[in-house]
Amino acid sequence: MPYLIIHGHFYQPPRENPWTGNIDPEPDAAPFHDWNERIHAECYAPNTAVRIQAANGSDLIVNNYANISFDFGPTLLSWLERQHPATYSSVIAADAASLARCGGHGNAIAQAYNHAILPLCNERDRLTQIRWGLADFRYRFEREPESMWLPETACNDDVLDSLIDHGLRFVILAPQQAAHIREIRDSPASWQKTSKDNLDTSIPYRRYHRDGSGKSLAIFFYDHDIAHAIAFEAALSSSAALAERIARRPGSGELVNVATDGESYGHHHKFGDLGLAHLLETAAPARGFRVTNYGEYLDQHPPAVEVEIDNGLAGEGSSWSCIHGVSRWTSDCGCHTGGDAGWNQAWRKPLREALNFLRNEAAAAFEATRGELFIDPWVARDESISLILHQFESREMFLRNHAPGRLNREQELKALAHLEMQRNALLMFTSCGWFFNDIGGLEPVQILKYACRVIELMGELKLPSPRQRFLEILAEAKSNRPELGNGADIYRRFVEPANPSLVRTGEKLAPVTA
Repeated sequence: MPYLIIHGHFYQPPRENPWTGNIDPEPDAAPFHDWNERIHAECYAPNTAVRIQAANGSDLIVNNYANISFDFGPTLLSWLERQHPATYSSVIAADAASLARCGGHGNAIAQAYNHAILPLCNERDRLTQIRWGLADFRYRFEREPESMWLPETACNDDVLDSLIDHGLRFVILAPQQAAHIREIRDSPASWQKTSKDNLDTSIPYRRYHRDGSGKSLAIFFYDHDIAHAIAFEAALSSSAALAERIARRPGSGELVNVATDGESYGHHHKFGDLGLAHLLETAAPARGFRVTNYGEYLDQHPPAVEVEIDNGLAGEGSSWSCIHGVSRWTSDCGCHTGGDAGWNQAWRKPLREALNFLRNEAAAAFEATRGELFIDPWVARDESISLILHQFESREMFLRNHAPGRLNREQELKALAHLEMQRNALLMFTSCGWFFNDIGGLEPVQILKYACRVIELMGELKLPSPRQRFLEILAEAKSNRPELGNGADIYRRFVEPANPSLVRTGEKLAPVTA
């Protein structure tokens, strides 16, 4: 029997104003208040209850999440839990239903916390992104995850070793991310070079930890042609034709697996939710496919082939959305989503340099709390996800568990301010800040708001202000729109005014002298 797995990566960047906790109006999302609301109405909610006609002619209401492998961004699920609890509950219920259908393996997998490009993170941030993502998953789905979606499927060997260290069983990557393969039983000299065009995506692969321990995880490389057809060619407009196309896919194994943005199913493609429901409930089963998820499939088909991945330029990693590796988040590599003639993305490099500088300044201050406020600041940061997930958890008890001694009230507030500063320092690396066309766009402005909050908290903690140097670096990021100037101009014009306390007090902020 052939098997079919469709994976949906459901994600929106965190959009909340870091001072109010609310999402500011986003006019481009009209007639909705913001993009979360618009995509919820077009995609997230409709996929919980799709009405189709069953083979016997009766109406059938399908929860698509019960039929697909999926991941949801933790920050998106947090928003759904607050704003649309019915949709949130349907997503959680779909995973529970799949556990019963797929031999104890749920459809949901975890996601790195706020969609940072993991191979571009330093080690501490990479581990926190993974640990927060796993903790968020356990809180919501009340079970251990078997896998973690890597934002933009971006990875290198360091990332994969970290996933193995955290006990994850498999990961999903793009076919161009495979570099060499060999039969597991073969000698080390038998590696064969592979590419997107000749990789067999119908079987899983084994990737061993580099420490020689024998620990490993499985890698599923998704079918690029079918994924591209769904994402960019409106293939869901005919579920029967798509099922026929899937049935013709070559491969030595029994599996066709596809991964796309989940927003393809209703937001990017109107009625995509309907096409998905028809495909998985009627068209694919009619072609003899068993619709399953990765965990169940892996139970029955353990990998017999070993793989080495493409580590990209200078070992920085590879991804599914940048043919240059992960350069889309560091430089003007040529990958973008549009813009006017002559536009460039040279602004990406100084934007990352400015945020790296700010992260390092905040990290040095945080490390300096060792022995005064925290036994180990980084352990405290990793475990502070509990304070984010459980708003009524005792802050005093948390600090008591992580402080070297009894803290007075002033020290408690100082410790919590440091943790909040670190949370915002993580959020400012959300990948969407580099993905699009200009530093004046919605997404770069949003991550700069998190940076502004970091700077503000450093001031509240009476630390030396990094603002001047931060803006000097940011000024090197030139907007493609001359009226916007550079990153420092954008920061002063659009970012700092989003802070209600500055607006309320009329505080005058020092200009950049660079």
